[in-house]
Amino acid sequence: MTTRAPAGYEADQRRDDLSAYARYLSAMDASMRQKVALTAAHLLCEGRVADMGMGSGQGSAALAQLYPRLEVIGVDIDPTVVELARRAHQQPNLGFQLGDIARTVFPPESLDGIFDSSVLHHVTSYGGYRHANAADALAAQVEQLAPGGVLVVRDFVDPGPGTVFLDVPAEDGDDGRDPRSASTAALLERFAGEFRSLSPEPGFPLARVAREPSGELPPPRMGWRRYRLAHKHAVEFVLRKDYRADWEAEVKEEYTYFSQAQFEALFARLGLRVLSSTPLRNPWIVRNRFVGRFELRDTTGARLPYPPTNYLIVGEKVKAGQGVAFRLAPAESSQQFLRIEHHQDRATGQVFDLAARPHPTLDIVPFFFAGETAYVLARTSYPRPIARACREETPPLDGSGPADYLAEPIAVVQTEFPVGHTVEHALERAAGVRAAAIQRMIPGTTYYPSPGGILEEVRSMLVEVEPTFVNAPSENVSGFGTSGRIRAVEARQLLRAAQVGGLPDARLELNVYDLLARFGLPFGPWIGDEIPLPAAGAGRRGAGDAGGAGAGDDGGVAAVQPTSLAALLGRPSRRRFSRVDAGASAGFLEVRRARFEELTADGGVVAARELEYVVPRPLGVLTVSTALLARAPSGEVVLGVDDHDLPAAQSFSGNSGILVAPAWRLPRSVSALAAAEAFVRERLQVEYGVRVEAAVELGGAYRPSAGLTPELVQPLAFVVTAAPASAGAPASGAAAPDLAPGSGAARRLSWVPLIELVAGRERLPDGHLRVAALRAAHALGLAISPSHPR
Repeated sequence: MTTRAPAGYEADQRRDDLSAYARYLSAMDASMRQKVALTAAHLLCEGRVADMGMGSGQGSAALAQLYPRLEVIGVDIDPTVVELARRAHQQPNLGFQLGDIARTVFPPESLDGIFDSSVLHHVTSYGGYRHANAADALAAQVEQLAPGGVLVVRDFVDPGPGTVFLDVPAEDGDDGRDPRSASTAALLERFAGEFRSLSPEPGFPLARVAREPSGELPPPRMGWRRYRLAHKHAVEFVLRKDYRADWEAEVKEEYTYFSQAQFEALFARLGLRVLSSTPLRNPWIVRNRFVGRFELRDTTGARLPYPPTNYLIVGEKVKAGQGVAFRLAPAESSQQFLRIEHHQDRATGQVFDLAARPHPTLDIVPFFFAGETAYVLARTSYPRPIARACREETPPLDGSGPADYLAEPIAVVQTEFPVGHTVEHALERAAGVRAAAIQRMIPGTTYYPSPGGILEEVRSMLVEVEPTFVNAPSENVSGFGTSGRIRAVEARQLLRAAQVGGLPDARLELNVYDLLARFGLPFGPWIGDEIPLPAAGAGRRGAGDAGGAGAGDDGGVAAVQPTSLAALLGRPSRRRFSRVDAGASAGFLEVRRARFEELTADGGVVAARELEYVVPRPLGVLTVSTALLARAPSGEVVLGVDDHDLPAAQSFSGNSGILVAPAWRLPRSVSALAAAEAFVRERLQVEYGVRVEAAVELGGAYRPSAGLTPELVQPLAFVVTAAPASAGAPASGAAAPDLAPGSGAARRLSWVPLIELVAGRERLPDGHLRVAALRAAHALGLAISPSHPR
């Protein structure tokens, strides 16, 4: 269905002006901001949505305020709660309704979205701790959801079976039973006797562990106690140990009822296509209630990661007989579509492998404005089963589950036809947008999604069209049972989704950033982790100061001498690589071929196709890219950039020099975020002579080229505390500038003002650097000047 904007549409949108939006969102607490961002990330800009178990109604009101074209209905079983919400929140597109979220509240297929935020564990806890109650409730809700609608569940997640050791303080309170004054150890012992207090047999087995024989396990900290218990019960305790004022109410509830795998399997059985399945860790809770407050170990003594504070799963309802998931099977043919090239560095002799597509790609991004608000037409729920490959070898660092269907730009293969003709043809076929509705085309940017191993150049075209709200199936170009839907989505909504892991496709994110920056539209509030970058003059004195290449001992951010982007881009051109035969390569890259079968809710195969993808033989498919942040002596924020040489750059531009963000493919043995951070910190010290503070996740992980490789990139931001002295712009003909004497590093970074990188993003072809710079600028709230006034 495609609808044109009605008369008076812009007047209706005045409540959605950007400044009002920013004020409203920033006034929410962090938990509510994340809830709104996570739920709205998968919504249309219009439709009818239900907030099940809405409680105070604040979340329902927030959604209605931020998205005036949505009709939001809060549902609760308590008539007093419903009446209080009606009095407290009165908006034209907001209503509240009495109803049991576990039963039918609305007519069949009458809703476009359903939210269950931290409510389903009430259905199980106050229903005899019967976990199947949650499944029954979701089945009833799916019946009320229209095809193409989304079901969003945000709750807790069971870690699965197994026994763990839990170390907790025994001297941070007394040994009494009063939860308000008891030590953490005493509280745990009480909890073991009253968990699920509404049950005829509350509690669970808990064993205090005496000091282990030497060498078997590291001893607990001084003043701490160690306990052996089920992993589930350890998670139940640490998630509520700080809610002491309402302790008697808290022990009635069982937070966890399904594991992540159980959630995903249930969604598939209910005919839901999983769009996102992600454990969430609230940064404030981790910093203030987890770190230094307990330690979790497996039975071998190895430290376990902190448990998720919440879990999010999003499913899209499909019609009966359509695909909901994929499975891999052995390929039946050996035909090779992709090719591997080999390039030798003439200076070092190192041979680089590059995987290449046979045709260039063009990303088409239709957009329109309504007042100050930009909307884009995106292809949603597009099948990308290659993302599922290699999950068993290297699971994602954040624990996210397989998302076989992604939101992405309208992508086409560029043929011999002119670009304008290609765009017109593609928009009419994919989105029903006729050439007469196109108001102008703006050439976008060109970049390399992952130039370290992929020979791929992506060009984009921004296309302004008449305001049109599209929600229609796309033509089938995927070869599977669906090619997704074309939908109008508010541009900043997509950026918010990327910040919390709800938009894995980097290409759509980069095009949205480019669109907003070109017209000077703010990116909106950052709702990901905050970057603790101290102000100028606070803490360390770093490279370029009177103290030389070292740093002070008082903590804080390094002050480094900046290099302008113009100086780096003005460096003499260089060519470092020569094509060589396959015999010269060590075979770093491998082309694999598999049969991907699209499955219906009952397990039937609706479609199947053989696809090729590229993986590195000796390493995993996970990459960590970095945003290294420091300050110039003036206080300006600068980002560490490596003036590198890559054969992909030489293949496309004719010269090998390229500015990149430091990034590393991870060994297969690195499977947790803490281990990845430790690996990267070591590489930064060894390769660049840089010391950094703890990492901050710079938004969610992204896929640079989901149709070619299962590579998943986690960007991390680091505040730099010490760096080698800067030597200015590169010397003529140099592969890399000289390092500071005594730094011991093999390579050197240039420190470029972050705002210059954002303004000059069109001249940053490295996709990882572009993502790092744009997200860092967004997180730090740096203003962007328009390059093309509207």
